Amino acid sequence: MSGRRGRVRLEDVAEVAGVSAKTVSNVIRNYRYVSDATRTKVEAAMAELGYRVNLSARALASNQTGFIALAIPGLDNPYYSRLAGYVIDAAREHDWIVLIEQTGSSEALEKAAVSGAGSQLVDGVILQPDAIGHADLTGRFAHHNLVLIGESGVTASADHVTADAAAAARELVEHLLAQGRSRIATVGIRPQDRPNASELRYRGLSQAVESAGLQVRAEYLIPVSRNRRPDGAEAVDQLLALDEPPDAIICFNDLVGSGVLARLRERGVRVPGDIAVAGFDDNEESRFTYPPLTSVAFDLEAIARRCVQRLLLRAGPDGADQPPVRTVVGHRLVVRGSTVASD
Repeated sequence: MSGRRGRVRLEDVAEVAGVSAKTVSNVIRNYRYVSDATRTKVEAAMAELGYRVNLSARALASNQTGFIALAIPGLDNPYYSRLAGYVIDAAREHDWIVLIEQTGSSEALEKAAVSGAGSQLVDGVILQPDAIGHADLTGRFAHHNLVLIGESGVTASADHVTADAAAAARELVEHLLAQGRSRIATVGIRPQDRPNASELRYRGLSQAVESAGLQVRAEYLIPVSRNRRPDGAEAVDQLLALDEPPDAIICFNDLVGSGVLARLRERGVRVPGDIAVAGFDDNEESRFTYPPLTSVAFDLEAIARRCVQRLLLRAGPDGADQPPVRTVVGHRLVVRGSTVASD
């Protein structure tokens, strides 16, 4: 067999492996019910013969490319790297390969992900729309093979899988109020002119504060540029310079929270004794900060699976005719030592 010449066919692999061509096809498509022993035989035969999957032929036969795109701000944020892993796992079950585009929350790159030349090469796109709005999402992908993620009000143009940002923020504030905190500051969470994550979290926060008979103080709402650790550290310096510093800080994400905790420790501020600190995303890092960081955990695996399910449905014969669907996944508050002192 090693002396074969010309293009190796799927049937050649089947002959060497001693299985049917259908079984070889199932292995190539990563069909889950193929036994490990059979998969090993087929993969060995493919390696021996130098067999390569003809992606172009497969795309022509199925009218699909076999690729989907995930367009996210950046893999340097643990939230998005974890989400990408879950999307890859979910897509693999349906024979999709995931191409990842880092947009940096750039309007131009988000538009390119939706309607640029590269968008023609994939069966669907999962996009976090940080910079573009409804008008940019009404082209080729509108109502069809685009799924939006993230806490955004841009939901009318396509399927949207999200979490209830306002409810999560309310729960976090209510937890802090129950600990006796009344001067609650935010880093990266403040009113915005569009319904993005910052705005939606601010709505929930302000509702909880006002329901407790308190007021949201403008000097406690600290803007940031990138929602990273240095932003958190710089925000602490601003807050501690106030005549009346806060007794709690809610951070846009755990990266900011890590920077806040580090700077408070440098400044000799006790956490949670003097100031309680909390964040969003429940990254692995939040368990290993000092003290461990209280955080809102979003169900990333559910987000990934729902996105892939929506793309799969849209790829079906009647998918394009269905109206956009908004799906809300769960969240939970993980309380740690940054808001509740251990005994």
